[in-house]
Amino acid sequence: MSADTRSHLAPGQRAAGRRRPVQQRSQERYGRILDACAGLLDEVGATALTTKEVAHRAQVPIGTLYQFFAGKEDLLAALAGRNLDHYLQRLDRRLGAGVPPGPAGFTDLAVDEFVAMKRTVPGFGQVDFGLADAAVSTGVRDDRHLIDAELDNNTAVALRLQALGGELFAAADPAVVTLRLRVALEAADAVLKLAFRCAPDGDPAMIAESKRLVRRYLTEPVGPR
Repeated sequence: MSADTRSHLAPGQRAAGRRRPVQQRSQERYGRILDACAGLLDEVGATALTTKEVAHRAQVPIGTLYQFFAGKEDLLAALAGRNLDHYLQRLDRRLGAGVPPGPAGFTDLAVDEFVAMKRTVPGFGQVDFGLADAAVSTGVRDDRHLIDAELDNNTAVALRLQALGGELFAAADPAVVTLRLRVALEAADAVLKLAFRCAPDGDPAMIAESKRLVRRYLTEPVGPR
């Protein structure tokens, strides 16, 4: 079930930032800037976030930040991409450990890992694989394409999940699977947002309903290729 889980290698992937670091010292700075961004998101939110404050929190000159990121939108895009990378890696490990076969087992693990990151990963409540808030943040021109320059965020995520699921979705038309995964993501996202509005760690009953909704939708026959 293993696949290349690195979101930045997906076709059409948005190239966030001015350049990706190669040297270890630059990679450490890059990661520190993203960590600072995530921490500040929890404190001030996406709208009030500024590159100046991120640089200050990361203890780097503002010029260093702009070596890697063209501005706030690139910074948030890079964080969303890193979140997706980590999510897919976590899910891949869970799949590798053995799960009940079929889309139902895949769905449950996918929701579980998203909820776990929502509870524990800094900034994830503000920026998961895109902006969590429906309102477009100041300094962000196009919040629908943070992950991919051509595809909206949920379509890009759907394609990565489809690739990760591999043989689980091989019997159906790939375009239909992508569409259904995109719809499932939109539906699950709405219910999980409600779950976390009702309780800080997510209302367990609503999380269970999110799983049930997506499981029943994805396991409904879609026809062969």
